[in-house]
Amino acid sequence: MPDTPTGPAVPSGSAPPTPPIPLAELLAREDLGLRLIAGPAHVDLLWVHTSEMADPYPYLLGGELLLSAGVLLKEPDTYVARLVEAGAAALGFGVTPVHDAVPQALIEACDRHGLPLVEVPPATPFTAIARAVWRLMAEARHRELRRVTRAQQALATAAARPDPVPAVLHQLAAQLEGRAMLLSAAGEELHAAGRRPAPEVRAALTRLARVVSPTAAPASPAPTSATDTLGDTHLFAYALGGGQGLVLALATGRREAGDHTVTGIAVVLLSLLAAPHQGADAAGRSAALVRLLLGADPATVAPLLGGAELWTVVHARRSGGGPVDPLTAGALGAALGSALVDASRGGDAVKVLVPGGDRVTPQPGWTLGTSAPAPITALDLADGQAARALGRAVATRTPLAHHHTDTGRGLTALVPRAEAEAHARALLAPLTPTLAETLRCWLSLHGSWDRTATALQVHRNTVRQRIARCATLLDADLDDMDVRTELWFALRQQ
Repeated sequence: MPDTPTGPAVPSGSAPPTPPIPLAELLAREDLGLRLIAGPAHVDLLWVHTSEMADPYPYLLGGELLLSAGVLLKEPDTYVARLVEAGAAALGFGVTPVHDAVPQALIEACDRHGLPLVEVPPATPFTAIARAVWRLMAEARHRELRRVTRAQQALATAAARPDPVPAVLHQLAAQLEGRAMLLSAAGEELHAAGRRPAPEVRAALTRLARVVSPTAAPASPAPTSATDTLGDTHLFAYALGGGQGLVLALATGRREAGDHTVTGIAVVLLSLLAAPHQGADAAGRSAALVRLLLGADPATVAPLLGGAELWTVVHARRSGGGPVDPLTAGALGAALGSALVDASRGGDAVKVLVPGGDRVTPQPGWTLGTSAPAPITALDLADGQAARALGRAVATRTPLAHHHTDTGRGLTALVPRAEAEAHARALLAPLTPTLAETLRCWLSLHGSWDRTATALQVHRNTVRQRIARCATLLDADLDDMDVRTELWFALRQQ
């Protein structure tokens, strides 16, 4: 008989992450009357699924609480082994009308394979269990969103302190309950907060920081982030913007759903704080940083998670050429309404980060190039847009050029073909042709396992294994939309 989904659907890539639900929380619901009779209790549930198939393996995604009344149960050991192989989190067995009690052979098989077995009493319908899991998930998501909001406010307050960089690191370490360090390109510890890790953890963080450092691979673009584990410790490294070669390194004992968002806020703040803000006084800089995070109502979580706050990147040169001194660069920033000014090391160019999506106006004595308004998560792309716009303005001798958002030309028109192909070769080098083609197909079908399997004429679990292998080889989070976009762009060049 066909499978029947009885729980929350698989979350889409655009939905906020939902923390998994501990099985113990479901067992604690007295109204359900559930009882653990085999296997461990300390497992997490991602969703609920009902199936009366003799072998539901092909229809499982992993992490399910599988509910069954044992209609076609004949070989308990084989049945349980297949569930464990598919990644099921637990099995809920309904007593009556098929079985008067949970079969002893099934109990022994679950104990043998380490699969939690939950007895569902006759008075508890499977739909009630699914509804309870959904409610627990909704409550967990609400708690996580409130935690992220509180972390946002704490980081914003820290950024306004007289010593903003150490303050932000201290808050980040407190929020993640770990160690946060700001490292130079050479691995020197500039600032740190949180409990000092063991020497081997510190050494692993230094190695990880070199992976994302722009100086690590000058001939090819370095990744913006990298992850690793050492025992029970999760390690993370993030390259900061501003061209300083600085890296944020983290060591934590846990990794929760909202931690990625909290870390992203800190990366943006530290990128702005660590860059040289010539011509901007401390009060103006603090005001700009607070506006970055609190431009919308801080009680509203959607703008935070969705990147509703827009910014325009401006690249500028003096119309007559020549170097730009700090006072002149600061004056341009003030004219554009921003204290976030970065004078290049070469001394002849200026970058300004302007809040809001309004168009920049020409400034006397300057040649400007502007990006399209972008959320804080897309400032790297906006920086490239502004650079190209400035080049066009200089070439055409116009005082101001805006980035053109001509969707008819496509994204590939924004990058020289040779550079795009070189980037694609470097990024996708770890993948075999089969893995690359599977990843391309999977991305083109919006991450659908079933449709990808159909298109490639392979089993769905084969697709899952290949995609997991891609994630490992690329050291990338394929649930991250930024990662998917970059990989899709690279795959288009092949």
